[in-house]
Amino acid sequence: MRRIGILTGGGDVPGLNSVIKGVVYRGTENDCETIGIRRGWEGLTHLDFDDPHSRERYIIELDRENTRTIDRFGGTMLHSTRTNPSKMRALPSTLQAGDFPSSGEGANQTWDVSRQVLRNLEKLRIDYLIAIGGDDTLSYAAKLDKLGVKVIGIPKTMDNDVQSTEYCIGFSTAITRATAAIGRQRTTVGSHERVGIFRIFGRDAGFTALYTAYVTSIRCCIPEFEVDLEKLIGLLLSEKRSTPSNYVLLVISEGARWTGYKTQEYGDPDAFGHRKKMSVGEALASEIRKRTTEESIMSDLTYDLRSGEPDFVDKMIATTFGNMALEAVLAGKSGVMAALAHGCYDMVPIPDPALGPRRVDLASMYNTDRYRPNYAAKQGFPIFLTKA
Repeated sequence: MRRIGILTGGGDVPGLNSVIKGVVYRGTENDCETIGIRRGWEGLTHLDFDDPHSRERYIIELDRENTRTIDRFGGTMLHSTRTNPSKMRALPSTLQAGDFPSSGEGANQTWDVSRQVLRNLEKLRIDYLIAIGGDDTLSYAAKLDKLGVKVIGIPKTMDNDVQSTEYCIGFSTAITRATAAIGRQRTTVGSHERVGIFRIFGRDAGFTALYTAYVTSIRCCIPEFEVDLEKLIGLLLSEKRSTPSNYVLLVISEGARWTGYKTQEYGDPDAFGHRKKMSVGEALASEIRKRTTEESIMSDLTYDLRSGEPDFVDKMIATTFGNMALEAVLAGKSGVMAALAHGCYDMVPIPDPALGPRRVDLASMYNTDRYRPNYAAKQGFPIFLTKA
């Protein structure tokens, strides 16, 4: 009997519950117990195994009964946090007496509690750990692999920017949601003859904005290319004036920029060092108002895109990734991640964190002259128009 631990880390996306159910159901057919670790990596840093209340908060035994209907809903039944065991900014009370490696001083001091993570995995008798997350969550999974833990990764993020895979769970639903929202808001933007700006997730990579623009036939700004502001405004106003309803739309990644614009951040950094970005959409709307007589309206589509149940694509891929992860466990593999590579399902090494996020290939996917998606020369490309 193998004992499998499973957790979800970072931001939630639709499709996570389909992964969990897939692992549990296949596991019950192959002499595997599945232990849900709640609240991401926090479940392994904060768990006090000797405290029943702590076990109840952070551990749940999963079976067919308590996972039977979870794939009908979005979010994650295991809950999630942004916890980095390598750089804990504050220690839980149960660990404050421990002698953990630290770096920095004062408010910048952090602790590496990986020793506690290993201890809890041992107490839970976990043979394999399945970590579902984006590049941050998977970066710590890669570290655990080097520490000797048998770990399998599953990529999820609306940004679709995990290295070595052409698809991450949550991406399709995000595009579906964004497309629907833009379609609805066309009526009000058009009624008032405005410039409509839609801000969308994409801190370092522009896949979500680019693919939304691709299927809605509008312009976009992405982090990978610094646009010329005067040129952008000129293109938008030219298109607006040539449209019978006298309006124009643009979708912009949160990490997009133009020459002379410096991305503004606020708040404390999260466990992986990321601070929230000020709205580049509001900044662009302000610039348009200052430089022209045109009225602009900005709509933030960010958190709505990760809400609700997954669409067909995310359900299918999430379920398949979950089953692939279970098969990797049965085959005795470790340090690998479920992926789509060259349009096919595959197991690949968990990406090296030093590679950073995957980025849009400008040459094949973005028209840097017109600030639009590039629709040309797609024959022979994988279904998601990108090659891992």
